[in-house]
Amino acid sequence: MKKKYGRRNFINTAIAGGIGLGLSNSFSSLYAQGGALQKRIGIIGLDTSHSIAFTKALNAAESAPELKGYKVVAAYPKGSNDIESSVKRIPGYTEEVKKLGVEIVSSIKDLLKKTDFILLETNDGRLHLQQALEVIKAGKPVFIDKPVAASLKDALTIFKAAERNKVPVFSSSSLRFMQSAQEVAMGKVGKVLGADCYSPAHLEKTHPDLFWYGIHGVETLYTVMGTGCKQVVRVHTNDTDVVAGTWEDGRIGTFRGTRSGKSGYGGTVFGENATTVLGPFDGYDALLVQIIAFFETGIPPVTSRETLEMCAFMEAADESKNKGGVPVSLEEMMRRAGG
Repeated sequence: MKKKYGRRNFINTAIAGGIGLGLSNSFSSLYAQGGALQKRIGIIGLDTSHSIAFTKALNAAESAPELKGYKVVAAYPKGSNDIESSVKRIPGYTEEVKKLGVEIVSSIKDLLKKTDFILLETNDGRLHLQQALEVIKAGKPVFIDKPVAASLKDALTIFKAAERNKVPVFSSSSLRFMQSAQEVAMGKVGKVLGADCYSPAHLEKTHPDLFWYGIHGVETLYTVMGTGCKQVVRVHTNDTDVVAGTWEDGRIGTFRGTRSGKSGYGGTVFGENATTVLGPFDGYDALLVQIIAFFETGIPPVTSRETLEMCAFMEAADESKNKGGVPVSLEEMMRRAGG
């Protein structure tokens, strides 16, 4: 396990669409109601390598001190119903986690009886709304792996339910917590004047284009630029997407998604004091440390406001593509989704 990296804790009082962010106080009430929570983690979805990576780290004989004794004790394997790349992984990944001491259960209801915290890892974002609502109704803090949902509308519904039920929720790509991006977020180059970020952007017909894989690079862009994007323009070819966002203060940030050639994750940040390069991607450890800190405190390291704006950014990129590359406002995407 690598060292714990710094993080930006944005604790705002409201987000787009009127959803509050008073979840840390709500989390304290969870402890008050039932005494100290145990450190039993349940996983929903064994159709992604993330489930294996997290379980191996948490259930290691000598796990890292940053993981504070949390263990994966049960998993509900069901992931996607029809995405072949996900469906075919489930049998093998199920056997892997069983060898790590994890009990396999037949329903989310059974999982919730045996656990205190949830990693929602299902690779198929279309299932996240239904699965997350079941967890939220049970009052269990939950990390939702990327994408938070397969649409901005579903993401709004999840966060509204979390606020209504006073349950802490957050979602993120592991790219947010790579060391080079966090150093920029903590002020390495002074004020960020602009950034160009990139990642693979393979497409999946069941999801909006960037929600499936391009989200990694979009998350990197938001990590260094912060919120406040007003509109996007997208240029699309079979092999490449370029999405240029204009922020409300005039800054410009771009995402380049690739589907040919050697893939990679990174970018360039232009700051008031220096220009710096982002990357390389350094694994899942830093994200897992943040997840455990979130379980400990109930304070999300990424606000719902930022996650929802990212979803609006990606849906606006689809709208721009469909309209031949015209500018599309994020405010319009939020309005359509009911935010």
